[in-house]
Amino acid sequence: MEIPVLRHGPVSVYLGEKSGKYPDGNQVLVRGADTLAAFDTPLVANRMGDELLAADLVILGHVHEDHMAGLHRLPRAQVHVHEADVAAARSWEGLARHYGYRPEVLPGMREMIERSFHYAPRPDAQPYADGASWDLGGGVRVTAFHMPGHTSGHCVLLVEPGGIAFIGDIDLSSFGPYYGDATSSLAQFRRTLEAVKDIPAAAWITSHHKGVVTERETFLALLAAFGSRLDAREAAIAAYLKARPSTLEELVEHRFVYPKHLQELFYDDAERRVIEQHLAALAGAGRAVEERGRWRVP
Repeated sequence: MEIPVLRHGPVSVYLGEKSGKYPDGNQVLVRGADTLAAFDTPLVANRMGDELLAADLVILGHVHEDHMAGLHRLPRAQVHVHEADVAAARSWEGLARHYGYRPEVLPGMREMIERSFHYAPRPDAQPYADGASWDLGGGVRVTAFHMPGHTSGHCVLLVEPGGIAFIGDIDLSSFGPYYGDATSSLAQFRRTLEAVKDIPAAAWITSHHKGVVTERETFLALLAAFGSRLDAREAAIAAYLKARPSTLEELVEHRFVYPKHLQELFYDDAERRVIEQHLAALAGAGRAVEERGRWRVP
């Protein structure tokens, strides 16, 4: 099946299944006069031919299994990863710390990502910092803007000319932000949702769901709806605690992120991490208190 491609100046976006809905993603390639760069390598990368295999450079906007799914096809390409995520790209041990899941979950998680995402670590991955830039030749340049929250090293990659921003897993989906791993941060994600508005972009490319957005007004509306899920989750937790004081594990069992009828290896761990962060935010605002392991709203 032919892969749909959207082209914007030096940027080509190869859309994964269902516009890159997880577990797939959208593959971005940026061609300069001297260098072909790939942003991430989602599952769709495994269905591509020479247009991917010619990549000289892979810049990961962040590290998760679905963004490394095609790296095994590019053993000679340089791989660059933000310094806060680079350990997760270099080894399974680093990725396991990045996830932060319970020890009993991790072996199954590794087996799943090796089977379903072709996971292979890249010990050769090189770190980059906020503001790093890559000159691809012919006036084409990529600049990294550190935008943490989803992971501690999540970055937006801006391509010039054209102001084309790959915003990664600020994916503008109806699911909303994901911050369920050990290096994720609700507080940082809130700041990122404000900061991303200031990036001088004229088009925005997401890893998943939306693909390419070319109107700023549309982008801002989608971003606001995406961010509103943070407040909706927090309000749901507060309302539940007001009606029923609960332990953390009781809240995890209730589910505020994932539908209760669905189960994946990491859902409980991610749910726990998300809820813990919202409880800390509620407590910090004086809206919830913990007494002998049970949380309530005064």
